[in-house]
Amino acid sequence: MNEPGKKSAARSTAIAPVRIVIADDHPVVRFGVRNMLENEPGFEIVGEAGDGDVAITETLELEPDVLLLDVQMPRLPGLEALRAIMDRSPRVKIILLTSTISTQQIIEALQIGARGIILKDSVAGDLSKAMRAVLAGDYWIGGERVVNLLAALNDLMRQAAAVSEKKTYGLTPRELEVVTCIVEGCSNKDVANQFTISEETVKRHLSNIFDKTGVSTRLELALFAIAHKLVSLDS
Repeated sequence: MNEPGKKSAARSTAIAPVRIVIADDHPVVRFGVRNMLENEPGFEIVGEAGDGDVAITETLELEPDVLLLDVQMPRLPGLEALRAIMDRSPRVKIILLTSTISTQQIIEALQIGARGIILKDSVAGDLSKAMRAVLAGDYWIGGERVVNLLAALNDLMRQAAAVSEKKTYGLTPRELEVVTCIVEGCSNKDVANQFTISEETVKRHLSNIFDKTGVSTRLELALFAIAHKLVSLDS
């Protein structure tokens, strides 16, 4: 027969769920992230925010364990919201969500206090793993768990220095990866499979790349990329 005291003690030692605030200006993104996390055991969504100011208010009032923060937020950009929160509530672990981010922005975010950066293209595959890495005291950068932040920052700074030495025509890191795939002869389907994104997303990337480089075909893009050293050609 169960004793009341033992039952009460068991209940009191139950592990509390990880409390999360989701801050993104797109309701569809918030809905998708909420659904993903609610299907994972041990996570509880306690608040949502649609702009940077509300993200700060919600975080300071609710004191969540984790804030998922979009970099491109109205009223107050994500990095500024990150800075404001870290100044007043450094305990919260902040993971940035972004469609695109430069190496320099990653460095700045980590120096301010971010614990992880996830590309929205990779949220479905990375979010749960990133959350668990960050909650364990590590970092999540570039789709990988990072234990040594100093070493990671040094690597990122070297990458930023290398990129700054060459002209990239305003191409984002992901767009440069797509360019490399095109030079290697990949189809849109190949690119989509490699980066776990849709073919429609690949087409949008290519359209942006064509606009930025002034080319109009895949062949012209490949020749342009080689001529302007946008890709490294391994022998």
